[in-house]
Amino acid sequence: MADIPPAGSHGGDGPRIARALGIDPESVLDLSQSPNPFAPDLGPVLARSLDAVRRYPDPADAAGLLAEAIGVDPRCLVLTNGGSEAIWLVAREIGGRVRAEPEFGLHPRNPGGPTWRSDPHNPSGRLADPGETADVWDEAFYPLATGQWTAGRAGVVVGSLTKVFACPGLRLGYVIADDVERFARHQPQWSVNSLAAAALPELLGLADLPAWAAVTAAARRELAKMLRRFGFAVEAADAPWVLVRAPGLRELLAPHGVVVRDCASFGMPEYVRVGVPDSDGLARLESAMTLSGAEAGWNGAGGPS
Repeated sequence: MADIPPAGSHGGDGPRIARALGIDPESVLDLSQSPNPFAPDLGPVLARSLDAVRRYPDPADAAGLLAEAIGVDPRCLVLTNGGSEAIWLVAREIGGRVRAEPEFGLHPRNPGGPTWRSDPHNPSGRLADPGETADVWDEAFYPLATGQWTAGRAGVVVGSLTKVFACPGLRLGYVIADDVERFARHQPQWSVNSLAAAALPELLGLADLPAWAAVTAAARRELAKMLRRFGFAVEAADAPWVLVRAPGLRELLAPHGVVVRDCASFGMPEYVRVGVPDSDGLARLESAMTLSGAEAGWNGAGGPS
């Protein structure tokens, strides 16, 4: 049996698991990340934009179209190299601290300053209550949880198109703020690549946020139902994942080419986060759990029996 590499800090462990198993990375069902499981095939879109790689990036038009889609003033939005750069730009300028732990690991954790909050909260998956406040809102998963681009709250918003269009390699994120230039000034030249900027207008034309949110919610319910049949304690909230008390489940599933997110980096070592799959992915996850002995080897409390 191959040694399974330890979990990374942010999920997306599929390629490392594939190398350990000596299999094609495309054959791994990576539920340690949680992009839109119902996003359209982007291959044709990217193929039609390939000529852009011969040009230096100019994301101005793409940023304007994204601002229009979200419903904000184009002067208040800057495109970034993924959500991670959006977070970095804001954190470098104003610092801050998370509103409460656990919270997404890339948010700053200084002694004071502006408060940060992911919405839906990562890792619990719960949407913020109407009365909750924060200075910086991370809305990377908000469209998939609500069917809307943004809550339109005061303050700074960081977001990621990676999750909406299931394109982590394309690296598209954004910052929205009334004074967005204070954050954009820290961005290196040509941060957003030409292919991403050229493809974005067509991606926006494919977006159907209400439908994607609805089908994701239905798939999340099916995922939670299946996991509960195996005896696991499942917290299914509003995000495209469920939180499960299941210590050791990652190690049981990985040899079968299925990866779930270990939550030790959140300070929750007894939990895993399982991304919502489509129907084929759900069937494969169920099969892997059966083959791994999860059904017979776990008790109703979510731990080894």
